[in-house]
Amino acid sequence: MSDIKAIIADDEEPGRIHLRTQLFKVWPELIICGEACNGLEAIQMIEEIKPNIAFLDIKMPGLSGIQVAQKSFEDCRIVFVTAYDQYAIEAFDYEAIDYILKPSSYERLQKQ
Repeated sequence: MSDIKAIIADDEEPGRIHLRTQLFKVWPELIICGEACNGLEAIQMIEEIKPNIAFLDIKMPGLSGIQVAQKSFEDCRIVFVTAYDQYAIEAFDYEAIDYILKPSSYERLQKQ
């Protein structure tokens, strides 16, 4: 099985740390290749690193997670991790594979 690469994009460092910690617990073979603090950085990382999964916050400076997902990224699945439940339906318009409300819990991530 090949390595599964991911990036995390969240403008709040505690949110990135929490998600990374939870992901390591439930998915130890996942490789977090980068962390972005805004939408533009997320796009750059997706284009350069070509991760299999991008965990995106919705509200970030510059471009939102929704705007990042609007770009078509080959072989990159999108998971939204956000405190805002009102964007869930729109998120699936961009073929998100999941929508996780913050704070993410070990139990919720384990269901993946």
